[in-house]
Amino acid sequence: MSDPLHIVCPHCDAVNRIAAERLRDQPVCGKCARALFTATPLDVDSARFARHIERNDIPVLVDFWAAWCGPCKMMAPAYHQAAQRLEPQLRLLKVDTENVQDVAARYAIRSIPTLALFRNGREVARQAGAMDAGSILRWAEAQLRPA
Repeated sequence: MSDPLHIVCPHCDAVNRIAAERLRDQPVCGKCARALFTATPLDVDSARFARHIERNDIPVLVDFWAAWCGPCKMMAPAYHQAAQRLEPQLRLLKVDTENVQDVAARYAIRSIPTLALFRNGREVARQAGAMDAGSILRWAEAQLRPA
């Protein structure tokens, strides 16, 4: 058995310890007893963003977007579709750059939509521009491959 991974609950933000080989067994949160993976992107504020970026041992893919952005609206269903395929190997978050301006500024988000991949609390890859579900999957999976 491998070392347990820390997984942040998308509902109550509790940090759970789960064996890597059990991620696909539909694990539930030890605190709120709800599913740790919902196959849907999670809208977050500054505090929840930090918690998920810093405490998840799995990579976290973030969609930086805004409600007024046409390409963002077009990409939203594709990002949701990608979540259904990428979880549980990734956690998917959405950050509304209008409502969570401090995070957008901290990561110098200049255009939206922008996808950013985080590992161990650090940004490791970024891609600007709207993408369809297949392109999101290919880009994310390429980033996950060992160098």
